[in-house]
Amino acid sequence: MTTVAVSREIAAPADVVFRAVAEVENLPKSNPDVVDVEFLSESRTGLGTRFVESRRMGKKLHKTELEITEHVENQKVRMVADSHGTVWDTLFTVSPAGEKTRLEIKMDARPHKLLPKLLNPLFKGMFRKGMAKYIDQIAAYCEAAA
Repeated sequence: MTTVAVSREIAAPADVVFRAVAEVENLPKSNPDVVDVEFLSESRTGLGTRFVESRRMGKKLHKTELEITEHVENQKVRMVADSHGTVWDTLFTVSPAGEKTRLEIKMDARPHKLLPKLLNPLFKGMFRKGMAKYIDQIAAYCEAAA
């Protein structure tokens, strides 16, 4: 398993930061790389919400099916996807940090096919760089909204 974590303090209230990561319809607003979201479940937010995220990665558009498997209002949300031979388990944790809010994103990549078992550890730095970019985009969105 490969684990990557990034965190950042954001100059915005915890509820604003939480909504930016937990409310699926906000994903294209808080992350310019997310082009579209298509819901697969009746629920649009919270536990059990399933959706397909269309994300620009370089010059290509990738679609990934995700499910919210854990949701504690204004504290944490977990999204899980099974894609390209790996289960991607991403936990977003929001906590007050004085006048700011601390956002931590922790991603566990659990490969279940041979090639990802070999390659995922080699791509750990690339995963971390992508997550750092993502948390910066979330921060910019939340701070502009606050």
